[in-house]
Amino acid sequence: MAEGGGNRQHPHNLQGILRMAVEAGSASDAPAPSEPMSEERKTWLREALAEVCKGQKDEVEQMKECLAVLRRDGTKGREGEEEEEEREDALELLSELCENLDNARDLMVLGGLDLCFSQCLSDPQGGVRWRAAQLIASCAQNMPEVQCHLLNQGALSRLLHLTDTDPQPTVRVKALYAVSCLVREQEAGLRAFLSLDGFSVLMRGMQSDIEKLRTKSAFLLVNLLTAHPEHRDTVLAMGMVQQLVSVLHSPHSPFHEHVLGALCCLVDDCTQGVKDCQSPALGLKELLNQKTNELKGKVECQEELEFCERLLKACFQGQPPDDNGMDR
Repeated sequence: MAEGGGNRQHPHNLQGILRMAVEAGSASDAPAPSEPMSEERKTWLREALAEVCKGQKDEVEQMKECLAVLRRDGTKGREGEEEEEEREDALELLSELCENLDNARDLMVLGGLDLCFSQCLSDPQGGVRWRAAQLIASCAQNMPEVQCHLLNQGALSRLLHLTDTDPQPTVRVKALYAVSCLVREQEAGLRAFLSLDGFSVLMRGMQSDIEKLRTKSAFLLVNLLTAHPEHRDTVLAMGMVQQLVSVLHSPHSPFHEHVLGALCCLVDDCTQGVKDCQSPALGLKELLNQKTNELKGKVECQEELEFCERLLKACFQGQPPDDNGMDR
């Protein structure tokens, strides 16, 4: 092939693809010259390539059909429960299809994300609301173009509101998942999150009685503080240390590991964070010593134990022992 062959244009139709495949076969470095492709082989290749292209087209058509279901007004003679199931099925199929990033972009172009945001997130049925939040999360993951579109539409504010106040636990959990997909590793999303007082939403999430919401709120807090330690002062000014320690005084839960991790983020190379933790009113020193004794020997709690030991060292090392001779 000539040196300038790298400038060849890629074919834009099946005939061009077929021609390129035939030429590639003829230019093979095999020791023996390859035989010309048979008509049967050409037919098979043509059909196979057509099926690939058809599959992508079919997925776009499926998305259009799902959007038609979501856009329908009223029951049109159907039972309300049946209509709800159809909308839920449509949203689930869209989420599945949009795991493919090309489909997520196509859905945005088709107006599907705008419909999801403006209509489905406000649907009276919780099953529709949480599936809409799930769809937004599926489309926003690792897709800056989609993230920016959703942020410009004000989706983050709506999702934070659902995380904070929706009466359905699953909606709150899925909405927080979508929030995470819009703010992690996304500077514009993080700025919007800060302007909307997102850290307060996470604080209240950790204080809720929904186990998954507590865990995911704490996990996102740790992730954001680890990636953006410059925002620790904002969090400390909110009284986050006091709130986190209060959570730790509740009956033990696996999500305490993330709470302790967040505290570690707040005290690492941070004088104010250490000072807040040392407040006698919090009783953190006693609590950490108690937890350390309870967690020793439990393999499944090893990371939580390490967080306790890090906090004791960062905040209380060198302090005099209690009257009973033990560091509290």
